[in-house]
Amino acid sequence: MTSLNSHGVRFAFGTLTVLPVRVTRWDRGSARAGMLCAPLAGLVVGLLAAALGSLLLLSGAGPLLAAVASVAAPAALTRGLHLDGLADTADGLGSAKPAEDALRIMKQSDIGPFGVITLLLVLLAQVAVLFQLYGQGWAHGALGAAVAAVAARLALTLASRQGVPAARPEGLGAVVASTVPVGRAVAAGILTVAGCAAAGALLGPYGALRHALAVLGALVAAELLLRHCVRRFGGVTGDVFGGLEETAATAALVILALGA
Repeated sequence: MTSLNSHGVRFAFGTLTVLPVRVTRWDRGSARAGMLCAPLAGLVVGLLAAALGSLLLLSGAGPLLAAVASVAAPAALTRGLHLDGLADTADGLGSAKPAEDALRIMKQSDIGPFGVITLLLVLLAQVAVLFQLYGQGWAHGALGAAVAAVAARLALTLASRQGVPAARPEGLGAVVASTVPVGRAVAAGILTVAGCAAAGALLGPYGALRHALAVLGALVAAELLLRHCVRRFGGVTGDVFGGLEETAATAALVILALGA
């Protein structure tokens, strides 16, 4: 079990970040453990993004530059793969074509108009919210960046639960689809929401509720997109996972902005 957990951590960091971690096993067991460790990878990415934004803010750069840095850091730490997945998913859904044709569009290297517009709006929304949060103080912005990253990767854990099929027989989606038992996915969700609520409590009496609702709202948004993708494509792909991650991160931030 310890060995599997070690392989799971490697799988999570090796597939969801560009940190120098070598994936030593590429099988369903490691994928299951890796997807359960996805929120941990999100926490590391979120803390690095929060540290960069906070450092700039405390150095006098201003909340806008801090917000841009906190959005750019996760993109850099994933080589933009999640953003690319979001754009490809938007192109596939926007094409209104049958599943086979939509999946072919998603595999193309170029980005279509639906992808461009979606990327633009999502990045603008993330920067706008973090600008607002950093304007309230470095702690608000830093915690917002961290919680959004954790919620985004938790959405991948839930999307990997048993019963969610893969749209293709190959690729990351096929490896991780239906690997996580539903009970363990729910347990991971409860622990993550509780952890984010505890962190939010440091900001005041309503902080715990705001940050718990942000994570829950992120999961609802990701679940709605997941179900739509399963209906349209017949299952999940690596691109869909990228779309789910960015959707959850954006939803979490928007809810934090509304709560503020």
